[in-house]
Amino acid sequence: MKLYANGIAMNYELEGSGPPLTLIHGLGLDLRQWRWQVPAFGLVHQVLRYDVRGHGRSDTSPGPYSLELFAEDLHGLLQALGIPRTDLLGLSMGGMIAQAFVLAHPEMVGSLILADTTGEYGPEARRQFEERARVAETQGMGPLVQGIVERWFTPAFRQTYPLVVDEIRTTLRQTDPAGYAASCLAVARLDLTGRLHEIGNPTLVLVGDQDPGTPPAVAQRIHEAIPGSRLQVVQDASHLSNIAQPDQFNAAVLSFLAQ
Repeated sequence: MKLYANGIAMNYELEGSGPPLTLIHGLGLDLRQWRWQVPAFGLVHQVLRYDVRGHGRSDTSPGPYSLELFAEDLHGLLQALGIPRTDLLGLSMGGMIAQAFVLAHPEMVGSLILADTTGEYGPEARRQFEERARVAETQGMGPLVQGIVERWFTPAFRQTYPLVVDEIRTTLRQTDPAGYAASCLAVARLDLTGRLHEIGNPTLVLVGDQDPGTPPAVAQRIHEAIPGSRLQVVQDASHLSNIAQPDQFNAAVLSFLAQ
């Protein structure tokens, strides 16, 4: 389904019943990232998934993008759907958007779940995102796909679940290069760690034990920065812990929200 919010057409799906739970996908993906979660979450929550600006079937507007812009997109979507307050789960870039959103609109967030994400990037990581943006703009998504997949999944997972990995490859190839590039540059400018102490919402920090991009040490820093937060490590998972270990991931989220 689509509606207009914050000046763009946004694609979304709304399923299940119960307290609202909003899911925000990672860089280069779309709302299908969460198909391993919706059946379980939808039993007890009204689950909102959507395509971030520049991704999936939502509009790709001209850049520059920013995490604050992404947060206002979500604000507009929630307002248009008549959802005044939601639990919020974001993974990777989705976790960055979730941080920006809760800092801007804390009253609209019940509980917060930040998965495989970070509050800031150093100079080398920023350079890498800028290079990925350059490649996407000049050569398209093709040259980037294999490296992304290798960072996101362990060798064992890639060997055992090739069809799942191929599905993710296809999603990445179909991502609008302009939207991906603009999003890379927005992510590269991430710098929210110094404000995480402002978050008063109940927070769970999740991370795959083999995540190379936002490893457990980074999750630990987020956990230490957000007062009263909880930290849980997903075993045998790399960056997309929700796909690598959906049973562990879903149980952790649902147990936290139930409490």
